[in-house]
Amino acid sequence: MTKIWRTQAQNGMLKQVVSGSSDKSVCIWDALNGELVRELKGHTGPVWSVAFSPNGKQVVSGSDDNSVRIWDVLTGDLVKELNHHTDWVESVAFSPDGKQVVSGSDDKSVCIWDTFTGDLVKELNGHTEWVWSVAFSPDGKQVVSGSHDKSVCIWDALTGELVKELTGHTDSVGSVAFSPDGKWVVSGSSDQSVCIWDALTGDLVNELNWHMNSVQSVAFSPDGKQVVSGSSDQSVCIWDAFTGDLLKELTGHTDSIRDPGRE
Repeated sequence: MTKIWRTQAQNGMLKQVVSGSSDKSVCIWDALNGELVRELKGHTGPVWSVAFSPNGKQVVSGSDDNSVRIWDVLTGDLVKELNHHTDWVESVAFSPDGKQVVSGSDDKSVCIWDTFTGDLVKELNGHTEWVWSVAFSPDGKQVVSGSHDKSVCIWDALTGELVKELTGHTDSVGSVAFSPDGKWVVSGSSDQSVCIWDALTGDLVNELNWHMNSVQSVAFSPDGKQVVSGSSDQSVCIWDAFTGDLLKELTGHTDSIRDPGRE
């Protein structure tokens, strides 16, 4: 059975959706009529992560084949193939200005790439296990990563230096994200918890407990006041980011939830 691992809406608007699948393909869909716009082929292994560029003109994908690929949305052409990782690429994301891409891999490294030249800008080393999730801060100056080693790391995107290591999870960290103002980081873990951290001090601000299985994906709302989490317990939870209160539990899925989006 083919599984779709990651999806993302274009520019945060419901015009197009990109998906990556275990069938090795990347697909771009019309969000209004549901039609397949373009299928991007070239990966030789399952595609674990996909993302649109901020201007919506490019898509980045990360795969089991150890590569990161950048595609032209309009033509479907492969723009760049980025090769340096020595194991599966689990997570990819564009910088806010679209000039860089960050990738996290099972080889324990986080890589920052120049999207125009394809050059490796920085390799961030410090995790001791697979890196499951990566994201840029809203100003593009920092990168956050979550790992199987149970830690969340904040890095300086310019120097590559480790700024903060956030510890407290007792199992693998599968998803991380910055708040829209860059002041907070949210993380979801196989320990079933969602944690909100102060990005400046590294302090744990809130630990959100309700899920009954691994938390696979987390995100902030556009105003930063809420957090959404998706879990292997088949539920989606919406939380108050400041009080930690559970606002809504959304049920109906019959399998793990890998990627809840935000409007």
